[in-house]
Amino acid sequence: MPDKKALPIYRILFLGLLLTVGCVHAQKEPQYTQYMYNIGSFNPAYVGTVESPEIIGLYRAQWVDIPGAPTTIRGGANIPFSNEKMGLGVNIVNDVLGPSTQTYFDVAYSYQIQLSDETKLSFGLNAGGSSLTIDYSKGTFENPSDGSILGGNYSNFYPTVGAGLFMYHKEEWYLGASVPNFLTNALYNDEVATIVEDNMQFNAIGGYVFELGDRTKFKPAFLVNYLEGSPVTVNLSANFQFIDALTIGASYRFDNAVSGLAGFQISNGMFIGYSYDYNTNGLGEYSGGSHEAILKFYIGRGGFDFGNNNNKSKSKKSNNKGKQIDSPRFF
Repeated sequence: MPDKKALPIYRILFLGLLLTVGCVHAQKEPQYTQYMYNIGSFNPAYVGTVESPEIIGLYRAQWVDIPGAPTTIRGGANIPFSNEKMGLGVNIVNDVLGPSTQTYFDVAYSYQIQLSDETKLSFGLNAGGSSLTIDYSKGTFENPSDGSILGGNYSNFYPTVGAGLFMYHKEEWYLGASVPNFLTNALYNDEVATIVEDNMQFNAIGGYVFELGDRTKFKPAFLVNYLEGSPVTVNLSANFQFIDALTIGASYRFDNAVSGLAGFQISNGMFIGYSYDYNTNGLGEYSGGSHEAILKFYIGRGGFDFGNNNNKSKSKKSNNKGKQIDSPRFF
């Protein structure tokens, strides 16, 4: 592979400006390629719909080879209640972009109602906060004596309150919509008004699972993000699952990136996934792409026999408490 072109200094400065502003204005919520495995991070209605408690860890390095590019670390949990109606979730995200660091924390609650024998509608709320820190010592400025940066650091905390809806068939399809934070302009003040003006973000997600064979599935999915004052972001993906364990797919983010995805269900209690993004916009010429890894633990599930051809391809949830789930659901 040929080396990436060196990025001219004026472009680095320009990109740095875009990154800093984007962190707190145009990209309020972190961006994920493996959103289909990470729904609880942006839709609180999802947290009680899972079949067993989940713990999720995610790491994303975006636009590698570009100084100051974003890195994101997320830890979360989705915990369904035994009554199969309610659930709790926890979400902690650390997002570093240039001189700015933003840490999110929220707790989510969901309640679902039965629409039919196999379809449910879940309502969710989340509440928490976000801490934003900007370290001006990490940048080089044309006028270092500017009074707005003499303090060296800026730090603030603001609350977050969001909501979501998630409707799904227990094995085949899902649709969801969410607003992670209704409390806009929480950081608006005279000192940093041009930097941290906050806007409301809307998310819509959906997917459908097609049974192609006894142990082969195909799932197209989408995620749409809209932030007030910014263009709509559209993500499309298609994933194949083989022997209830191996997942291979691709994703396309319009006017931004094309991605390859792969995942493996190591056991009934553990899933690992990886994605690589290649930028289709101007950054592709200078960036080494974006890498994202996710690790999920399913609590309370037993071992998984990949060689057992009698194992049903459809995930099943027994009405008898404590009975093992045959295979993890594909969303």
